[in-house]
Amino acid sequence: MTDTRKVLLKLDDVKMHFPLKKEKFFTRERPTVKAVDGVTIDVYEGETLGLVGESGCGKTTLGRVMLQLYTQTNGTVHYTGVTLNDYAPSYAFKDAAKIVRVKGSPEEIIKNFPNQARLCGGLLLHDDLQELASVVRENLLAIKEVYRITTAIQLLEIKRAAYLESDKGRAKIENKIAPLEAKLRSAEKVRDEKDAVLVAMREKCSNKPGFDMLMDKREVSIDLSRLTGEEMRRQRRHLQIIFQDPYSSLNQRFTVGNIISEALLAHNMYGKGTKQLEEYTLGIMEKCGLQHYFLHRYPHQFSGGQRQRIGIARALAPQPKFIVCDEAVSALDVSIQSQIINLLMDLKDEANLTYLFISHDLSAVKFISDRVGVMYLGNIIELGKSDEIFKYPLHPYTNVLLKAIPTTDEASKKELQVIEGDIPSPVNPPPGCKFHTRCEYAQDICKTDIPEWRELRPEHWVACHFPVKVEE
Repeated sequence: MTDTRKVLLKLDDVKMHFPLKKEKFFTRERPTVKAVDGVTIDVYEGETLGLVGESGCGKTTLGRVMLQLYTQTNGTVHYTGVTLNDYAPSYAFKDAAKIVRVKGSPEEIIKNFPNQARLCGGLLLHDDLQELASVVRENLLAIKEVYRITTAIQLLEIKRAAYLESDKGRAKIENKIAPLEAKLRSAEKVRDEKDAVLVAMREKCSNKPGFDMLMDKREVSIDLSRLTGEEMRRQRRHLQIIFQDPYSSLNQRFTVGNIISEALLAHNMYGKGTKQLEEYTLGIMEKCGLQHYFLHRYPHQFSGGQRQRIGIARALAPQPKFIVCDEAVSALDVSIQSQIINLLMDLKDEANLTYLFISHDLSAVKFISDRVGVMYLGNIIELGKSDEIFKYPLHPYTNVLLKAIPTTDEASKKELQVIEGDIPSPVNPPPGCKFHTRCEYAQDICKTDIPEWRELRPEHWVACHFPVKVEE
């Protein structure tokens, strides 16, 4: 049976190793923390993928690699949420210029160079791909310059707002802003000129046979790690995060309106100070259970639950497709946790969002997740549908995690089980199966051989030499 689900994010052998200081000055080897140590997984559009495991297993690091807040040491993260008309990263043109030596028909290009064909679209028909790559680079540099100046102006405007009673201080800041605004107008003019050159190239290519075939609006897969800084900045509106701590994750000097609208201004979705921006911000606040009169208040004036709603509104504002919920409810009271989880589920259904839900709370993960991945010492060791994982845990680690969940059901008479021993160091993880040092079923093979990733039940995968036997 063919799987018709669309893959939104595809991770292939992703590793994130953080280098440590050398223990000995004359040694060549430099120890590293293997926070994520080879993860291959697909995240499907519209699903909630739960990620569970003990502290230090790499859950948060993996989530941040997906967003490219950390650039992975090895492996690739591909994102398929854009179309040819929306996106054409510069690396695609560079690859095309290197590979395509002899011009062929569109059919031959698609057959021989499918990745370049899908990423470059009809521009691949341009007569001189070296020239095209050069124009794209110039275009990106122009965009980057506009962004640099805009950011500098925004920072000065924040400082100017701090001088509430000092006309001298405000005037000093305004004297710095004026020349920057002149530079911004010039930079925007250059950017528009570069855009016009690229548009002209596309129009020229559109007259050639096969343009429509290459420019078919199909969604493409882009390698996030190969994007330039400016390209990744543009991409960030589609990939957002809700942080664990609703206190430190909000800028205490910004009002609620500033916090929520910051990304909207950064991505030029609305003009600063416009009525449309205010109306959109108020609409997002209403969706997240925030009253309109909160707009001009500051974070310290709110409770933890309200602050987390502000964080959710901030993540939701730029209309993302994928959101990492990094322990988004763990710092809240139990009664508030259920409200936030229900809010996340409602928002997901309304906007067809995709979540990575990271949590220690297995009950919350079971409630909100479609699939669950169990992580241990940098690896995903079990993956399956939520009900399947909780009903038929195959890995000994998953089995013990579930037995450690307290219950109020007296009829079950379940005895809580504790995982013996401490999680090993990610600097020097054990050979073979990393869980063998704490596993009651471990045998000699577990100490030497890495277990194979196997599908033992339909859509239920596990990496274990001796999986737990479950009764149907």
